[in-house]
Amino acid sequence: MNFSHPTGFSDQQGYSYWPAPVKLNLELRILGQRVDGYHNLQTLFQLLNIGDELWIKPNSKSILELNSDYSEVAQEDNLVIKAARALLKYASNQLFGAHIKLNKRMPSGAGLGGGSSDAATTLVALNHLWGLNISNQKLCEIGAQLGADVPVFVNGYSAWAQGIGEVLTATDIPEKHFLIVYPECAISTGKIFSHPALTRDDKPIKLRATRPEVDLKSLGYNAFQPLVAELYPEVREALEFLNQYGQAMLTGTGSSVFLTFDNEREASKISALCKQRWLTLRAKGINTSPLKELQKK
Repeated sequence: MNFSHPTGFSDQQGYSYWPAPVKLNLELRILGQRVDGYHNLQTLFQLLNIGDELWIKPNSKSILELNSDYSEVAQEDNLVIKAARALLKYASNQLFGAHIKLNKRMPSGAGLGGGSSDAATTLVALNHLWGLNISNQKLCEIGAQLGADVPVFVNGYSAWAQGIGEVLTATDIPEKHFLIVYPECAISTGKIFSHPALTRDDKPIKLRATRPEVDLKSLGYNAFQPLVAELYPEVREALEFLNQYGQAMLTGTGSSVFLTFDNEREASKISALCKQRWLTLRAKGINTSPLKELQKK
């Protein structure tokens, strides 16, 4: 399920192609809760070579239109439209608009950051297509207002994140293969973050300040996993099944769990055992988003 076209590819109708890669959290620690209610954390974001896809055609009629097969949220509440409108505030020409087609390939509520990645891709793409020349740092600031995970996708690198998730350090992660299993249950992020049983005093990990190389053997902890497994039997069942074949782990605060493999063949073998019970995805880790290629031009 890799991306189907190079970033920026244009079709005969004038739409250009923009991938929105998703992520896994290979480590997620909660260090404490702040007075404003947010949590200080540490997490390792691993970008993947799979995700949603956007096709965008700019217009000069001040029309923002989204067509999508994703109907779980109203168009006005979709992060793609919210991102486009947030970017318009920084455009001197308010006649900018765009027709956007969203091919929603990733399940929602899975902990893969699909919605955040869609928003980030929208920001990066429209900044390019509208010729706004807004800096990457500013795009991250705009994205942070839409969601805590948006900046990592705007930056376009697998990253070690601290603070409330906004302090990012690009990392070099061994590009492993992953089997992702999605138990179809809805998990409330707000409920999990506010639950009294959530561990909030994890010890911090120290990494080098500049582009650290990550040793995956020392990682594999998610502070939310025990609580989610207790509250959601579907997730617990998937974790127990996958633990027969390796160290299964929850990603983010969603319902997806995953296993890490050195090669695609092993991931495919275990995937075949899961397909009758759950939606499964196979992916490969990438350190650099395909969006970065266009940003360099």
